[in-house]
Amino acid sequence: MTKISLEQVDHVARLARLELSAADKERMRRELDGILSYIDKLRALDTRDVEPTSHAVPVTNVMRDDVERPSLPQDDMLANAPDRHRDMFRVPRIIEE
Repeated sequence: MTKISLEQVDHVARLARLELSAADKERMRRELDGILSYIDKLRALDTRDVEPTSHAVPVTNVMRDDVERPSLPQDDMLANAPDRHRDMFRVPRIIEE
């Protein structure tokens, strides 16, 4: 038994401003019907003892604490600069005036 009709597919396509051929409408009807059938399978599961989660796998923060330390000396940083201007890197212009 189908859960979605071609009229409903037409309605969704019109809301999304999509123009679908008859073959595309039938394909979308089958795909949406499959999605709704899968949702019914999920609804049939007993989830009373399952805690709600926001992620499927545990997520931990990968950020580290900031630790103050000396930076690289300026001459060492500029040693391999392809185009150096005094104490700065020279880069190609990307914004035109």
